[in-house]
Amino acid sequence: MVLNRMFRKKKRSEVKAPEENFSLVIYKKLDDNLDNLRKMLDNPNDLIIREFTLGSTNHRCAIAYIAGLIDKELVHNNIMKNMQLKVQDKELPTDTTKLLDDIYNEIISVTNINKGTTLDDISHAILSGSTVLFLDGIDTVLVMATIGWESRSIEEPVSESLIRGSREGFVENIQTNTVLIRRYIRDPNLRLKEYQIGRRSKKKLVVAYVDGVINPAIVKEVNRRLETIDIDDAPESGFIEQWIEDSFLSPFPQMINTERPDKSATALLKGKFVILLDGTPFSLIAPSTLGNMLHSPEDYYERWSIGTLLRLLRYLASFIAMFLPSLYIALTSYHQGMIPSDLAFSIAATREGVPFPAFIEALAMGITMELLREAGARLPTTIGQTIGIVGGLVIGEAAVQAGVVSPIMVIAVALTAIASFTLPSYSVAISFRMLRFAFMIAAAILGLYGIILVYIMINIHIVNLKSFGVPYSTPFAPSFINDWKDLVLRAPIPMLTKRPEYMQTSDEKSADKGE
Repeated sequence: MVLNRMFRKKKRSEVKAPEENFSLVIYKKLDDNLDNLRKMLDNPNDLIIREFTLGSTNHRCAIAYIAGLIDKELVHNNIMKNMQLKVQDKELPTDTTKLLDDIYNEIISVTNINKGTTLDDISHAILSGSTVLFLDGIDTVLVMATIGWESRSIEEPVSESLIRGSREGFVENIQTNTVLIRRYIRDPNLRLKEYQIGRRSKKKLVVAYVDGVINPAIVKEVNRRLETIDIDDAPESGFIEQWIEDSFLSPFPQMINTERPDKSATALLKGKFVILLDGTPFSLIAPSTLGNMLHSPEDYYERWSIGTLLRLLRYLASFIAMFLPSLYIALTSYHQGMIPSDLAFSIAATREGVPFPAFIEALAMGITMELLREAGARLPTTIGQTIGIVGGLVIGEAAVQAGVVSPIMVIAVALTAIASFTLPSYSVAISFRMLRFAFMIAAAILGLYGIILVYIMINIHIVNLKSFGVPYSTPFAPSFINDWKDLVLRAPIPMLTKRPEYMQTSDEKSADKGE
C-alpha cells in the first residue's frame, strides 16, 4: 500500500514544470536577484557569482556566469578590471539608473551589451556563455557577450572530400559557420535571419539567403514552417529537415545536407536558402531537386569536359546501384532468352550446385554487403576499412567455395556497392539502396515487368514530389530547356550566365559574359 501511494501517477495538473518554481521578475534588491538565480539553476558548482562594490560610492554590484562557457580574459580585463579601476578617479552618479547608464556607456568595454528585464533573459544569457551584471537598487541588468568555450578548429569535411577545391568545412559553432558564409559572399544583401529552436535547449538557428536573388515566396514559406517547430531540443539539423520537409513518406531527401561552405555559398547565389543550426557542422540546402543530388562542387572546379564526364559516370553509377541486382534476378529467372548464349552458358555453369534461387542469393549477398558497410562506418577508421575490405573478400570467397552463391552474383553485388559509393549525397545513396530491394522483390515476382512497374511508380512519385514548392523532377519535368546546360551535362562556365530558371529568382542573370 505504501509503495502504491509512493508510485501512484500524479495528475497532469499536479506536476509543475521547473520554471514554475521561481519568479520571472527581476527585483531591485541584489540579494533577491542572486537568490532567485541560484534557485532557478539549483545552485550548480560551475555558477560563479562575484560580488563587489563600486569605488567610493560603495554601491553593491555582482557579476554571474557559468565557468567554462566564458572567455576568462575578456571578463577579467574588460569587465572586472574596468569596474574596479576606472571608477576610482571618476565621480559616479548617486541615481541608480544613471549609474547603470554610465557603466553601459563609459566603463565596460565589451562590444556586445544588452539590457535584460526578466529572469528568463538572464538564465538564457548565462547558459549561452554571457556574463550578467547586477546592480543593487535597479530592476535592470546588463547582459554582456563573453562567449569563449572550446570549439573544434576548421578542418577538411570528412563526408565530402574533394581532389580539387576548398579544404574548409563547417564546424559545430554557428558563429564560425556564418563567418565562413560571409567570407564567400561579401554581398550586403546576404541575410542571416536568426531563430531560437527548442523549448529546453533554446538553440540558435540561422536561415541564410541573398535578398534580391531568392524568390520571396520561398522565404515566406520557410519562415512559416520554422515557426511551427515546437520540440524540446534539435540536436542535429536532421531534426529540422524532417520537421519542415514536404513529404515524410518519401524515400528521397528533399533537402541537401552538406559540410562545405563553398557548396552552401554556391546554392545561395542560385536562389536557394541555407539553414545553419548551432551544434552541428551539417547545413541544409533547399529547395532541392533530384538533379542537384547528383551534382558535386568539383564538377565546376574542373574543365567542362571533365565535369561532364564525371556527371555521366555518376548517372551510370546511379543506374547500376539501383537496377543491377534486380536485372540479374529477372534475366536469370524469367528472361534467359535475352542473355547472349555464351554468357548464358557461363552463368549456368557458375550457378550449378547453388541451392538457392537467384532472388534469395541476391538478397543474402545484398544484406551481407549492407552489414559490412554499416560495420565499417561505425568502427574506427583504420579498423573499419579493414573490416570492409577483408570481410568482403573473405565472405565472398568463402560463399563461392561453399557453393552458397555464384561468382557472377558476387561480381554483381560488388559492382553495385562500388557504384553506390560514387554518389556525392549520402542521403540519396541510402534512398537508392532501399529502392534496390524493392526492385529485387518486383523482379522476383514479375521479372522485367515488375521492374518496369516499380520504375513507373517511382517516377509518378517523383513528379508529384516538391521541395518548398519546387517540383522535385525539374528541370526534366516540368521542362526548362535552358537549365539542361547544367543538369546531366556541364556546359562551359561562360555559358552558365543565368540562375536556374525553375527557381524563379528575382535576379535571373549571374554573369554577363557570353550573352
